[in-house]
Amino acid sequence: MNLALFDLDGTLLSGDSDYSWAQFLIARGVVEGAHYAAENQRFFDAYKAGTLDIHAFLDFQLAPLAAHPLATLEAWRADFMREMILPMITDKARELVQRHLSGADLCAVVTATNSFVTAPIAREFGVANLIATEPEMRGGAFTCRASGLPCFREGKVERVEAWLAAQHAPELKAFGTSWFYSDSRNDLPLLECVTDPVVVAPDDTLRTIALARGWAEMSLR
Repeated sequence: MNLALFDLDGTLLSGDSDYSWAQFLIARGVVEGAHYAAENQRFFDAYKAGTLDIHAFLDFQLAPLAAHPLATLEAWRADFMREMILPMITDKARELVQRHLSGADLCAVVTATNSFVTAPIAREFGVANLIATEPEMRGGAFTCRASGLPCFREGKVERVEAWLAAQHAPELKAFGTSWFYSDSRNDLPLLECVTDPVVVAPDDTLRTIALARGWAEMSLR
């Protein structure tokens, strides 16, 4: 059995679901526009620069989930999927995932974005396994906190290892062939753990590293 892991934002998606969810909430008037947009951009720029404080970002990102009933959030999420996410999914991205699924590889989407936003995206790709940052829930409602370790940087490696153990699968480095597809320098810890790292339309820093190490590069656009 081989292993195929897929980053989501900027990799399988030709955009960023985290950033776009915030923009969607602004457009709907759910959050205060100018201030929220500025903070969203500030965090997004920090992510791209490799300097994101994930805990500060999660305080920002998860607050709207805690402010509204789950049924309302799910209705907004359905509109978000249709209006903003589906246009980000290219035929090449679908074909890549399907190739691994058809090859009976063990597949998972591995993303720092919270699972409320990303669960329907993983389902759209036909991937049953989602490893994401988990928003805490109590009494059927979200709190403003994350549950457990954020799925970010080294946290992605730890979360993947924990998921594999729960699946009674081999450890990450025990797979004969394993792939991880990503666009971001933030994913270097997990890229370094697979046999076949693949950078997808990478940022400049990741492209330089990939060239030096002989990693494959591809585009899904």
